[in-house]
Amino acid sequence: MQFINAFIFGGLICAIGQILIDKTSLTPARILTAFVVSGVILGAVGLYEPIINAGGQGAAVPISGFGNLMAQGVRDALRRDGALGILTGGLTSASAGIAAAVALSVVASVFGKSRDK
Repeated sequence: MQFINAFIFGGLICAIGQILIDKTSLTPARILTAFVVSGVILGAVGLYEPIINAGGQGAAVPISGFGNLMAQGVRDALRRDGALGILTGGLTSASAGIAAAVALSVVASVFGKSRDK
């Protein structure tokens, strides 16, 4: 059942993004930013955690989950380090994912070849 819930929640997030692309004049970059900001806001007010509990990785893996992770990191660092946590918490909590993205991008650049379209 976990896989079905993850598929449904992840699919709903993707469907919302596709509807925004098809029905609005928003650019993909603005939609991406809106998803991150919505994840931050929902995480900051404590509403994203129940979504993750219901949808599992289908709600945690998309970019809105990244926003939630950053909000959670800031909240924890603010509690632990005070005002300095506002600046350090988000990147500290997401550092493993960011490092993996950079490392895998370097590996992909070694095996891939860039070209003009």
